[in-house]
Amino acid sequence: MDTIKQPRMSRPYQVLSITAIAIFLVSLDTSIVVVASRSIEEDLGHPTLLTWVFSGYNIAYAAGLLTAGRFADVNGRKRSFLRGLALFSIGSILCGFAPTSLLLVLARLVQAVGGAMLTPASLALVLPEFPVEKRTVAIGIWGAVGGLAAAAGPCIGGVLVDWLDWRSLFFINVPFCAVTLYLGNKILHESKDPSATKHVDLVGTALGLPGVALVTLSVVQSGDWGYIDQRTIAAMAVGCILLGFFVKRCSTVDDPLLDLSLFKMPFVVAANLSGFFFSIGFLGMWLMQIQWLQVVWQYSPTRSGLATAAGPLTAAILAAPMGRLAGKWGHGRVLFLGSALLTTGTIGFSLFLGPTPQFLTVYLPLMIICGSGVGCSMSVLSSSATAFLPPAKFAMGSALNTTGRQIGSALGAALAVSLTAPTISKLAAGYSSNPPRFPSSSDLTSYLTAWRVMGAIYLFAGVVMIVLYKKPTEQQMIEAGAVQFVD
Repeated sequence: MDTIKQPRMSRPYQVLSITAIAIFLVSLDTSIVVVASRSIEEDLGHPTLLTWVFSGYNIAYAAGLLTAGRFADVNGRKRSFLRGLALFSIGSILCGFAPTSLLLVLARLVQAVGGAMLTPASLALVLPEFPVEKRTVAIGIWGAVGGLAAAAGPCIGGVLVDWLDWRSLFFINVPFCAVTLYLGNKILHESKDPSATKHVDLVGTALGLPGVALVTLSVVQSGDWGYIDQRTIAAMAVGCILLGFFVKRCSTVDDPLLDLSLFKMPFVVAANLSGFFFSIGFLGMWLMQIQWLQVVWQYSPTRSGLATAAGPLTAAILAAPMGRLAGKWGHGRVLFLGSALLTTGTIGFSLFLGPTPQFLTVYLPLMIICGSGVGCSMSVLSSSATAFLPPAKFAMGSALNTTGRQIGSALGAALAVSLTAPTISKLAAGYSSNPPRFPSSSDLTSYLTAWRVMGAIYLFAGVVMIVLYKKPTEQQMIEAGAVQFVD
């Protein structure tokens, strides 16, 4: 009797799957702790310090990306990926066992450094495995996984916190990391930038890393400190000065941390600028969704997480088809379609939601529209920025794109907090009064304004892409396809 051979996943998709698992975990941890803040505070105390559980991770992650991208190009993408994943695993274990708020924050920084190490290396490992004409779909899946993880974080986190406890948010990473480390060591091929010298520009690192960290710090803390607070202004000013010197340094050394010639490619400029604005709206909108469900409609963490699940699910279904469509129809057009859908859904929240829960008739349809927009956008943003780069710039280009989007996400979170603060304060006072006063439509004005602001930002991101994006030249396509492995 003949045996039936089961089809095996091709090598390119094995590599894509391995790196996608790691990116999912790293991106998940940017947002999964949002719903657990109250539980962590009740267990460990020190609420002011605990704000850095979220902020510290995002600042350290953004700050480390450019340096990590260059380290991966010089020392090997596989090596950087596996070391970063191992460090992320150690950080997750330390977070799960952290006995105090301070140690939890420090463990989150370890997580973030590991995540920054593996992120640019992961995309640089995927790109050589696919011919240049198929990279849009592959990178679209890779990018969509990260975006969907950030959006699904509150959903997954809510379920884990209610069913287990907040420590499970970190322990859940460990088995996935272990499997990915084992498979990655067996399957991944090593690759480097063959033209790079065997050292990384330490002066550039000393300028770029704190520069990005201070700019991100200013953005993240602006909601708490105030936009015109001296600390906010000082952090932004010093960060921008350091980044100015960083750019000057990159223009004068032979092996810069960031190759400024990337900005001579119109597709890189358009994709990174659009990705920055898209990320502002993306994380800001998602945080406001969770706030609205828990604060206004009084949903539990599990219920609020499940209520938002339709958005990430819709996006996941559409990500790959939209990636293929981008190759035929054009990246700019597909991203503009996504931004238009997101604008429609987000403005719809401001027009049709009220203090009385209307999940099936209002919230669910609008969430599906937003999820469709994310499916169009996330599948295009990463691929349009990196798919057509020459192999030597794979990790560097990925690091540049991820850094811009991470800073955008931090700005979106800060903007969401500051715009919705009047409503949150008013509702907190009402719920604590005796008898409790439940919200009316007039109490929610700042929320409705915030959604409209996010909708306008989404639309602007789409306009930037449709106006500035230009297809790579034939020579750039040839250079992008010249892939080399070193093992």
